[in-house]
Amino acid sequence: MSASSDRDILNIEEAAALLGVSVKTFNKVLHSENIPARKIGREWKFSRVALIEWVGSGRSQDFYREAGDNRGGASSQAASQEGPNTRRTAGWQIEVD
Repeated sequence: MSASSDRDILNIEEAAALLGVSVKTFNKVLHSENIPARKIGREWKFSRVALIEWVGSGRSQDFYREAGDNRGGASSQAASQEGPNTRRTAGWQIEVD
């Protein structure tokens, strides 16, 4: 166990490592999800326990929303205008060799 692996407060590199993702991926999630964090000065700080609880509280179904889901957001609004059996890929133009 390294010295940083037992710290309670993590910087962005340590938080990304804890979740097993790159810093680039972690940054994308930081800006698109509600990750428990604080910005102190120019640096983000993360609680090890809060990150673990955040991951544990997620549900896969939240990422695979049905077409009739009406939780808001552009994708949900577009999906609600489609029929219940309309595929999200409808209208995509894919060339097959």
